[in-house]
Amino acid sequence: MIQQERQFLIETLCEDLIPMIMMEFKMTDKEAIDKLYTSNTFSKIEDEKTGLYYQSAVYVFDIFKEEFAS
Repeated sequence: MIQQERQFLIETLCEDLIPMIMMEFKMTDKEAIDKLYTSNTFSKIEDEKTGLYYQSAVYVFDIFKEEFAS
């Protein structure tokens, strides 16, 4: 897979995740973007070895929620 394709998949996934984060955590779009991009989950999304960017937004969102569960 070329870098452009992988980047497209990451961006598309993030576009789907941000509204989910906004609703779940009652955040503004900026807050949700900041929370996503500074999360360990996003680091895993960007890591080519994990292949997480291939997964559905719902699956990745579950991982994201677990990261912030109390």
